[in-house]
Amino acid sequence: MAVVVVGGHSRNVGKTSVVAGLIARLPEFHWTAFKITQYGHGFCTADGKPCQCQTADSCVAVNFEHDPRSGTDTSRFLAAGAARSIWVRTRIGMLEEAMPRIEQELAASDNAILESNSVLEFLRPDLYLTVLDPAVADFKDSARRFLPKADALLISSMGAVEEAASDGKPRFRIPPPDYMSGELVEFVRARLAPGIRALI
Repeated sequence: MAVVVVGGHSRNVGKTSVVAGLIARLPEFHWTAFKITQYGHGFCTADGKPCQCQTADSCVAVNFEHDPRSGTDTSRFLAAGAARSIWVRTRIGMLEEAMPRIEQELAASDNAILESNSVLEFLRPDLYLTVLDPAVADFKDSARRFLPKADALLISSMGAVEEAASDGKPRFRIPPPDYMSGELVEFVRARLAPGIRALI
C-alpha cells in the first residue's frame, strides 16, 4: 500500500485541488481519500459550525462521503474517482485520538491520499507533498514544522518561496485553476510505483 500526504502552508492554497487532481490522473491507485480537519474551541467536530457542545466524548467525528455532487471537499475526491472518501474532524490537539480509526481505514485501503499537515506527527507516508503559495503570507506552524520532511514543493503562484524551503527539493509549478502538472503526476507515479497496489 502507498500512502501520500498533501499538506500546505495555509488555507486556500490548493491542497484539495492537488488531492483531487492526483486521484483523477492516477486512477490505477484505487485511492481512499481523507480530509483531516482540526477545529478550535467553540466549533463542532460534527459539522465544523460554531457551537458550545464540545465534551470529552465529542473530540472526534468521522464521516464517509457518498455523494460526489454535494459540493464538499470530500465529494470532490469522489467525483475525481476515489474509491472512498472520508472526512475526519477533531479538536485542535486531539488528532492522536482519531489515529486508531484512521489506521483502521488505512488498513482497509488499497492506497491512500490524505489532506493534512498534522497527521505527519503520527504517520510516516511514502510521499509528502506540500503546497506553497508565495502570495499568501500566513504560514501555519504545523506546515513550517513539517516543511523539512517534504519530498517535493508544489508552488501554486509566482513568487519567491521562503529560504527554509530552498534545500534542493523537487519543485513543481501547479498554477490554478487545476493546481496540477504532468511533471508532478509522473513524479508521484515514479516514486510510488514499487509499493502500490495497482488495479489496472
